[in-house]
Amino acid sequence: MTSPDPEPALIAPSLLAADFSVEAARLVEPAADWLHVDIMDHVFVPNRTIGLAEVQVLRKATTIPFDCHLMIVEPEQWATRYAEVGADTVTFHAEASGDPVALARDIRAAGARPGLAVDRDTPVEPYLELLPHFDLLLVMTIKAGFGGQEFVPELLSKVRAARRHVAAGHLRVRIEVDGGIDEDTILAAAEAGADTFVAGTAVFNAQDPIGAVRRLRALADAHVPGASP
Repeated sequence: MTSPDPEPALIAPSLLAADFSVEAARLVEPAADWLHVDIMDHVFVPNRTIGLAEVQVLRKATTIPFDCHLMIVEPEQWATRYAEVGADTVTFHAEASGDPVALARDIRAAGARPGLAVDRDTPVEPYLELLPHFDLLLVMTIKAGFGGQEFVPELLSKVRAARRHVAAGHLRVRIEVDGGIDEDTILAAAEAGADTFVAGTAVFNAQDPIGAVRRLRALADAHVPGASP
């Protein structure tokens, strides 16, 4: 068996940095690969953002693929609903789910790609064997809950461990990083093995958000193994 071809780098601007506005979603649509949409419930994390109704409004306003990141308790009650309203990827936290594999199966049956997230203080190793059931592993490079935090480089050890496991198992699983990703940190994340990059303030605080997305992708493409520059 041969390893699957490496995936190209993807940039997913985070609407958390733009107050989840329709205008921001439309602004980056020409350049972004995915739109990262953070769903927080003020229980799993100490912050509250948007919910199902707001995602439906956003979905009607843009055709860009939605990368919905559920930072909520009891994701079993909500994950499939986000798939049903048009999320392309639905990622939930390992820390919040009693049966991640069953929930991944339900998300896939509802029409979306399932993703598994691990927070800053959660080791990734206990979840590596679950990756055949997922399309994406999200490694937080900050503590989940708020945007604008500083990137923690030590957390890239999780990315390296995941990349080794994915390669050894010939798995087709994207490895996404979220937190403090900008032009200074994306290089290290890509070299560690990430191929999908959530960037909030680095995109929406830039004078030229579209140009910022393109610069980030160019940097990642130069360092993701097998990606085309």
